[in-house]
Amino acid sequence: MDMETKPQFKCRNCKVCNGYGCIDQMPGMGGPNHNRNFILNCAAWKDAYKTLREDTIAKLNGQPAAIRLAPMTGAVENVGYEDEKNFYSDLVHACLEAGALLSIGDGCPDTKLQFGIEAVKKENAKASVFIKPYTNEKIFERLEWADGIMDACGVDIDSYNIITMRNKVNLEKKTASQLKELQTHLNTKGIPFAVKGVFTQEDLDLVCELKPDIIYVSNHGGRVETEEGSVFDFLSVHKTLLEKNCGQIWVDGGIRTRNDILTAQAYGAQCILLGRPFATALCYDKANGIQSLMQNLTGGAA
Repeated sequence: MDMETKPQFKCRNCKVCNGYGCIDQMPGMGGPNHNRNFILNCAAWKDAYKTLREDTIAKLNGQPAAIRLAPMTGAVENVGYEDEKNFYSDLVHACLEAGALLSIGDGCPDTKLQFGIEAVKKENAKASVFIKPYTNEKIFERLEWADGIMDACGVDIDSYNIITMRNKVNLEKKTASQLKELQTHLNTKGIPFAVKGVFTQEDLDLVCELKPDIIYVSNHGGRVETEEGSVFDFLSVHKTLLEKNCGQIWVDGGIRTRNDILTAQAYGAQCILLGRPFATALCYDKANGIQSLMQNLTGGAA
């Protein structure tokens, strides 16, 4: 199905989603710097898979990774979905039916997070909830909104690098002590705490001081102004240090196939998150598209 039959979607439904079809499309599915990090993310997993040993691949094929929907907002302005609320409802339902774990995120206005929470509650499900780096007072308010649905919760530190959002809603560059306050609060409720968007040396220093339950390696799908490079490269260089300073490593960015997932597992990731692939599958074939995607990722065609 091509864009002529679905002209409302900003995704071009490229045969291969590798960052070249939506260059400079923001709002849209692209990213800054001519999609540089988006392109690098996708290419690096492919190159790295070629270096995996056959016995490593065989072992990992018997240990399915957790696959989780990445937190996404901006359905109307970025995806071109007809309605923000319907997007979360449709996406959450289809992902659950296909066997994927859930995440939701927040944005501006607050209804984006609220619609996500509502969609998860409607399914009587759980989700990881990722909140922008507001003041802690504002974050605690959002934790109350999401009470009862969280299987994990974290702060999306890399969204600080979205300059328009940072200025619009007064995002903060979080310190380890600020994040520790949130982690302590969540851990007393039995909820693991995550730091999302770990991608630079400064981020690495932060999580080594904090030691969160989950370190979520991400460059926001190549959609933020940050250092140039791929998520794989960061993960491969810092794998040992990351493992020493958290309970789990999560990762997203450019993961498209079963082979990419095996590569991420080989480099220490326990949970693999996908954003654009789930959004595209939903847009062009609704629940059937997401079902097919999950079948391919969990053992079908790679």
